[in-house]
Amino acid sequence: MTEKTARMNQTGNKPDVVVYSHERLDELHRNNYYIIQDRKRFCFGMDAVLLSGFAKAKPGEHLLDLGTGTGIIPILMEAKTDGEHFTGLEIQPESADMAARSVAYNHLEDKVDIVTGDIKDASDIFGASSFDIITTNPPYMIEQHGIANNSDCKTIARHEILCNLDDILRESAKILKSGGRFYMVHRPFRLAEILGKMTEYRIEPKRMRLVYPFVDKEPNMVLIEGLRGGKPRMTVEKPLIVYKEPGVYTEEIYDIYGY
Repeated sequence: MTEKTARMNQTGNKPDVVVYSHERLDELHRNNYYIIQDRKRFCFGMDAVLLSGFAKAKPGEHLLDLGTGTGIIPILMEAKTDGEHFTGLEIQPESADMAARSVAYNHLEDKVDIVTGDIKDASDIFGASSFDIITTNPPYMIEQHGIANNSDCKTIARHEILCNLDDILRESAKILKSGGRFYMVHRPFRLAEILGKMTEYRIEPKRMRLVYPFVDKEPNMVLIEGLRGGKPRMTVEKPLIVYKEPGVYTEEIYDIYGY
């Protein structure tokens, strides 16, 4: 496999991190951070960026991202918040390796850890009541129709093959401290199921925001915050509109991306 060394930034202080010839370095527009991605694997999308803008991490808090992929959410959360430490859990070794190299490229080894492991084993890996915050951008699809290869990396990222909503909420309920916060981005067509299962696992839905591609279209994403052991009461925030016209983001989206 052909290798190349990651390019240096203008200040010349990026480490010598291997970036393979089939990979690319993408700028994150936050703190001069970059992320390594493979176009043949699942690359992060707007949903991960919006989740990093919706979630909150306070000084001294520790965050775990379930199914971190390339590590985009821990890296963005480190850039955007005052959280103490950020951990990403990823079952696919190749993705976990890319995430770890991105962490090293951005000099974040003291703030961000990448762990290779299964979400279904998360409470065994980290222990009970070990995190203040959990974030997750999970597989959205439950249908198996049209899946040609269950081991394909993109299929694993999009479909509930290796974990499902029950696995995520069960493990989150064990890992979160009492009063800990749970943040997830998902699809509105599963909203009734999501809210029901959050309540079942005593992660009380507290805050929700629907994301609309255009002001006159149906929502295609939902951002949800839950509180471990919280009392029933949920705030529905104003809609988040992505585009004000085709190809032009709204000001709020530009602000979330950091442009």
